[in-house]
Amino acid sequence: MDDEKYFLKKTHEFLQIKEENLNRQLAEYLVEPLRQVIRFHENLYYVKNQPLIPDYDYDRLEHLLKTIETRFPELQDPLSPTQRVGTDLVQGFRQVSHKNPMLSLSNTYAENELIEFDNRIRKALNEDFQYVCELKFDGAAISVFYENHSFQYALTRGDGIQGDDVSSNVKTIKSIPLKIKGDGFPANFEIRGEIFLSRENFNKLNEERREAGEPEFANPRNSAAGTLKILDPKIVARRKLDCFMYYLISDHLPSDSHYENLMSCKRQGFKISDHIRKCNNIKEVIEYLTYWETERKKLPFDTDGVVIKVDSIRQQKILGFTAKSPRWAVAYKFKTERARTKLLSVDYQVGRTGSITPVANLEPVYLGGTTVKRATLHNADQIEILDLHLGDWVYIEKGGEIIPKIVGVDVESRNTGAEQVRFITHCPECNTALIRKEGEANHYCPNEDHCPPQIKGKILHFIGRKAMDIGFAEATVDVLYEKNLIRNPADIYDLKKEQIAVLERFGEKSAENILESIRKSLEVPFSKVLFALGIRYVGETVAKILARNFRSIDHLMKAEKEELAETEEIGEKIAESVYNWFRKEENIRLIERLRKAGVQMSVQEENDILSNRLGGKSFVVSGIFSISREELKKMIEQHGGKNVSGVSGSTDFLLAGDKMGPAKLEKAQKLGIKIISEEDFYNMING
Repeated sequence: MDDEKYFLKKTHEFLQIKEENLNRQLAEYLVEPLRQVIRFHENLYYVKNQPLIPDYDYDRLEHLLKTIETRFPELQDPLSPTQRVGTDLVQGFRQVSHKNPMLSLSNTYAENELIEFDNRIRKALNEDFQYVCELKFDGAAISVFYENHSFQYALTRGDGIQGDDVSSNVKTIKSIPLKIKGDGFPANFEIRGEIFLSRENFNKLNEERREAGEPEFANPRNSAAGTLKILDPKIVARRKLDCFMYYLISDHLPSDSHYENLMSCKRQGFKISDHIRKCNNIKEVIEYLTYWETERKKLPFDTDGVVIKVDSIRQQKILGFTAKSPRWAVAYKFKTERARTKLLSVDYQVGRTGSITPVANLEPVYLGGTTVKRATLHNADQIEILDLHLGDWVYIEKGGEIIPKIVGVDVESRNTGAEQVRFITHCPECNTALIRKEGEANHYCPNEDHCPPQIKGKILHFIGRKAMDIGFAEATVDVLYEKNLIRNPADIYDLKKEQIAVLERFGEKSAENILESIRKSLEVPFSKVLFALGIRYVGETVAKILARNFRSIDHLMKAEKEELAETEEIGEKIAESVYNWFRKEENIRLIERLRKAGVQMSVQEENDILSNRLGGKSFVVSGIFSISREELKKMIEQHGGKNVSGVSGSTDFLLAGDKMGPAKLEKAQKLGIKIISEEDFYNMING
C-alpha cells in the first residue's frame, strides 16, 4: 500500500508538469522516476487488470517521457517504456542457441496414463513430493533472458536447440517487464512462458481483416504464433499479444519450490496465472483436471490442457530428461468435443472481395451446446487434404470452441461410387473463371464490378456503421439491387423518396428516414470515406494513416507506389493495392460521383489546416531539433505537406537536424533532394 501511495503521489506530480518548462536539469531529475511510475501503472493495467488511473492520464505520462527523450537524446534508454513499440523495420530473425534446450512435454489424454506417470515418479524418487498444476495455454512458447534485472533478448522454441530472436516483437508485449525491481531475485535468469491472443482481441483482429478484405485467422493460437514472426514490430504492437510465464531458470533461484518461484516472479511484475494449484497427490491432480474440463470455456483465452509438474527443483534434477522431454512433467490434453454426421452437399460463398469460401451442409448434429448444420471447409487445399466425397460420414469439431470444422472422414463407411468433392472452377454467381493468386490459399472471382454478391458486399461495406453509417439493412440493399436502383455506392445518393416509398414493406416515413441517413453521411470524415471505399487491405487503421498523411483523395490518387510504400506503417502490399485501385476508370468515376454528391474527399478537421504553403510537398524528418519530431511532423501536415519515412526520388525535402543518420543524408545528396534546416523550415511555413 505504501508503494501504491508513493506512485500515485508521483503520478499526480508528473501530471502537473508543463512540457514547455522542461530544461536539461529538470529532465535529468525527472526521467528515471517517471519511467518507474509508468512501469508501475503498466503492471497494474496489463498484469493485474487493476488500473488506478484513466487511460488518458497514462497517455499523458508516456507523452511526457517521450518528450524528454526526444529533446534530450542523451537521456534515452533502450529499456525505457517508450521503446516497447519498434520504430525500425527488422530485416530478419537471427538464429540463437538456447542456453538450456527448450524441450516439448510428453502428452497424455487419459487418467490411467496419469496414474502410470505418478507411479514412475514415486518409484524414481522414493520420497514424498508434491505436484503443481497449471493450465496449458494455447499459444506460442517463448523464452526471455534477463541480465542485471534487465530484458536482454527473447527466443521462440524453434527446434528446441535454436530459436528465432524475436526480441523487437516481444518488447511490444506490455505484460512482459523490460526491467524488474530485483529485490531478493536473481540478477541473471531465463523465464519461459506462452504468448497468446485473447478471444476478444482475436475477434477484433479478424473483424479488421474482414473489413480490409484479408483472409481471417483460423484460431488465436495460429494468429499469436504468426504475429511473433511479423518483421514489423509496429504491426505486432497493434495486435495486443499477451503472455503468461510458467517456468524460471537460474543458477540462483529464489526457492526450491517451482510454485514459490512463480510467486516470486509475480511479485517482480511478471504475469502469472491465478489458476495455478499445488497438489499433494494424483487424486487432487485429477480433481483439478475435472474442474477445468468445463470451467476453461469461461476463460477469456484458449487452453488445451493442464501441465502437471513435480514442484521441487531438486527432485526435478533427480528425475532428469529424456532426449525429447522432462521426466518430471507431463501435459494432460483435454478431449476436444467431436461429433459424427453426414456430408450432404457443399456450397460456395462469394465474399465482398471475391474470395470463395466452401461451406459443408451437414445432417444436423448436436455439438458443444448447439445444433450444427454447416461447417467451414476453408479452401480448396482443405477439401483435397480431407479427400471428401458426397455422402461421407465426417467428424466435426469446434475450432477454438466456436467455429465448426470438418477434421476427418470415416472412409470405411463411404458408399461405393460416391462423387468426389472438387473445388469449383467458375464463380457460382456470375460464372466467371476463378483465379488463385500466387502464395494465397483462397480462390477469387475477378469480376468485381459485375458479380452480384461482390457488388452488394461493397455497398453493405460502404454503408456500414464504421464507414458511412447509412441506415440500410441488408434486406434493403437486396431489394434496391433487385429493383435495379443501386449498382454501386454512388447510386445511393441518387435515390428519390418516391422510388423507396413504393417498395414492399416501405412507406413515406421509412423513405424519409433513409434519405435523412444518406444526408447525414455527407458529414462523415474523410478517413471513414476512405475506409468505406472497400480498397483491399485498407481497414480502419490504414485508412486513418492514409488520410492523415495524404490529406485528400486527390493527393492519394496522384501518389506513386514508392511514395505510398514509404508512408509510415504502409507496406508494399497495401501500397500496390491502393495504387492499382486508383488506376481503374470505374473507381475514378465512382470518386467523382461521390464528390459531386458532397461526400468528404479531404481532411476537414477544425483548426487543423493552417495554410497550404507546403501543399503536396513530401518531407523526411531526421535528427534532433529544438522541438520533438512529432511536433514538426504535425506542423508539416498543418501547412498542407505530408510525411514519409524514407528518402526516395519522390521526396521533396529532407528536414535535417543534429546527429541525423548519415545514410539518409548520403541518399538525399545522391538523389539531389533539397536539404533544409529547422530555420529554413520555419521560414517556409511563415511565408
